[in-house]
Amino acid sequence: MANLNMDPKQMDQLLDIVSVKLGVSASKLKQELQQGKFDSALNNMKSDEAATFNKIVRSPQMLEKFMSTPQAQALYKKLTEGK
Repeated sequence: MANLNMDPKQMDQLLDIVSVKLGVSASKLKQELQQGKFDSALNNMKSDEAATFNKIVRSPQMLEKFMSTPQAQALYKKLTEGK
């Protein structure tokens, strides 16, 4: 099973990376995510990708399964290397 508990420094690093990719400030993105909103992320996705994303994040079991995949682990590692 994936360890979904990141320390605050790791979370901030990931938010910084994602915010640059989405063109949204890290603080706005963090605030939206804490409120359970994904507006900034969803606005930049294709409709079918957004639907899949919503389905995954609304189900803790699906989210854990997704984060356990080698692809998700590799992406996280790539995004956080050197930080």
